[in-house]
Amino acid sequence: MGDVLAGFHAAWEFESDSVLIRFERGIRTPKLFQALGERRIPLEAIAGVTLTPGKRGTVVLHAVPRAGADPLMEAAAGQLKEGGDPYRLVMPADRETLAEYYADELRAALTEDAEPPERYLVAPPEAPLHFKAYDGKASFDGKAVSFRWFWTGASSAKWKAGDQSFPVTGLSGVEWRSPEVFEGHLRLLRREPATAQPAQADQDPAAVVFGLGYGPVHESLPFAASVLAAVRASSPTPVTAAPRRDPADIADRIRHLGELHQAGLVTDEEFTTKKAELLAEL
Repeated sequence: MGDVLAGFHAAWEFESDSVLIRFERGIRTPKLFQALGERRIPLEAIAGVTLTPGKRGTVVLHAVPRAGADPLMEAAAGQLKEGGDPYRLVMPADRETLAEYYADELRAALTEDAEPPERYLVAPPEAPLHFKAYDGKASFDGKAVSFRWFWTGASSAKWKAGDQSFPVTGLSGVEWRSPEVFEGHLRLLRREPATAQPAQADQDPAAVVFGLGYGPVHESLPFAASVLAAVRASSPTPVTAAPRRDPADIADRIRHLGELHQAGLVTDEEFTTKKAELLAEL
């Protein structure tokens, strides 16, 4: 193909075996797109293509990523808002005919293999990466993740444990909870922890917690994706981005959420939404 289709925040260049997505850097472009810069998506990493009407006189071309093909989307685990999905290209409605042409071209080039691939097909964000969480600074050099605690935010449990460093060879996966929801955090899942990891991220030395202005999506999600890809590359066994939790842990978290709700620290809407999310983890 080799042609370019431009949207409001990105341009897609169609090649014979991939789609090169170049994101704009304007002030209205989502910060995650700006952080990603550009991404090459092999056609084998795409499961399907849709073209649907958007808001306010737009159409949306959506390349549906294949499960297990992109560490960024695996780490996100469905938590990205539509406007922050890097696989969506939003265009003026008058480009619908042109967009439909490229959608058909993409569909014709896709394979029908729906099974998760043995390796990631889309390159992860490159290390070194770092971001500021509420209770510490997280750093990743490609081989190990380090947490340095802040005295203003870290719990006594984390201060007692001291600053942490986790080689990727000792990890089994990553759990990312968006900073835009209640209890946002990044947790490292260890292969053989000496003790069970605490249910609450603020008590877990293998996790950092987010907050207003801390661990924003455009910093913490690429970080999680890079770590997840490194863990998978170093391990012959499958890794996970968000494993099922012990029912007892879920019950404790719902109980804690209820206490916050009764104290007026969580709204009715936040309580209902978060409770549903916790139950979905069972």
